[in-house]
Amino acid sequence: MKCRKEALYDVVAPTSMGLRMAPDGRQQISISNRFTMQATSAESNVLSVPAALGCRTKVLTAFVKGSPISGFIRAQLRARGIAYEGPERESGGPWGLRHQINFAESGFGVRGARVYNDRAGEVGRTLDLEDFDLEKLFVRDGVKILHMSGLIAALSPQTGKFCLELARMAKQTGTLISFDMNYRESFWKGRQEELTEIFSRIASEADILMNFQPMDENGHLLPLALDPERPGTFRDMLRQVRARYPDAYLLTSTIRGELDAGENLWGAVMLAGEDWYTEEPRRIAVLDRIGGGDGFASGVLYGILRGYEPGDWIRLGWACGAMAVTTPNDYAQPDDEQMLRQIYSGNARISR
Repeated sequence: MKCRKEALYDVVAPTSMGLRMAPDGRQQISISNRFTMQATSAESNVLSVPAALGCRTKVLTAFVKGSPISGFIRAQLRARGIAYEGPERESGGPWGLRHQINFAESGFGVRGARVYNDRAGEVGRTLDLEDFDLEKLFVRDGVKILHMSGLIAALSPQTGKFCLELARMAKQTGTLISFDMNYRESFWKGRQEELTEIFSRIASEADILMNFQPMDENGHLLPLALDPERPGTFRDMLRQVRARYPDAYLLTSTIRGELDAGENLWGAVMLAGEDWYTEEPRRIAVLDRIGGGDGFASGVLYGILRGYEPGDWIRLGWACGAMAVTTPNDYAQPDDEQMLRQIYSGNARISR
């Protein structure tokens, strides 16, 4: 599996940008009166590592016209080296369109993290094919990898169709398609039939499938006893997914376990073609658990872009995910690739 050679962009992702509000001092949301604000989305998190390490990345998104929050989001994307493109929508007043807000705790010790999503009126739900010149993006400019997640695909029937058409256009132009299925039960409530169909159609176009909740042909979630201390249970899951999506070359999933909010088990399993790769779960220290999965996806895609061997894809994914949880941000932003290699090797010595 190789990327197309001539392309302006290394990774492009459709997304719905919003705000993450994190209580200072690892406090609970309900009793905190000080919050740190950052621009966020699962898909932009995945672009962060390639962007930090010199790759050209871009998000396809929508903004609320005249909103200072839109200005804040744009500034943060520029600071992270992520380009952006998308329409400006009229807000329609206080009860109209807005950027989503994600309130997320870090937890501490035996108190696990809690997340509360405020997504009413989310401008990202309005993303439409007519907002973008796909001929220019995929044919004249060129894209090596199109990355999508289940979160953007599940936002609305419109965004699901948008993601599917992006995948089809990418396929026609030799762009690799990465789909992180990123299942969220709250998004699926009452929408099982609708989302099963659109997810299956997108996954059928994908070259890379990540972090999935596999389903049978009727869209029912498969009963899997996943155990982070038994990586074989995760390999069983990948086999089931390969049976349903045989055209996907790369299947991969993180292996996670929570010892407490500050210490997790962190591993990964990957099936590249017919070859298996496993990172046995290790104990890692956690400052903020949110974003570890996005970090893993980020590292895997970076390894593919650099033309490394599959063993490096999973190692870089492991390192990027482990790095993401050491910061209060929900993404990894390494200074250089050597930093990731040191994290993977367990070398936490001071570099002078």
